[in-house]
Amino acid sequence: VQLQASGGGLVQAGGSLRLSCASSGITFSDYVMGWFRQAPGKEREFVAAVGWSGSPTYAASLKGRFAVSRDNAKNAVYLQMNSLKFEDTAVYYCAARLLTTSKYNFWGRGTQVTVSS
Repeated sequence: VQLQASGGGLVQAGGSLRLSCASSGITFSDYVMGWFRQAPGKEREFVAAVGWSGSPTYAASLKGRFAVSRDNAKNAVYLQMNSLKFEDTAVYYCAARLLTTSKYNFWGRGTQVTVSS
């Protein structure tokens, strides 16, 4: 199983980035795809998730600025991040969990997002 996140980088506050996560080795339709992030010195936190049908869930603090989507034909999930803030600086990870569980089974390596103030 591979989850490969990409699209991170350095962006000024107020800017946007779109992260992508390509998956392989899983039956994509069986999994909820999630995004998490971990800032320096902080615990990993949930960002957003999306199921097969496309119904998204978000961390309350991020709803309205971030949008998660998936392309089931490409086995990929995306995270559109707008109006980025300095505190959004973190390593962003994509992860996958079975529809029938609450625990994420598989994790990608992460992509660094740095927002300059």
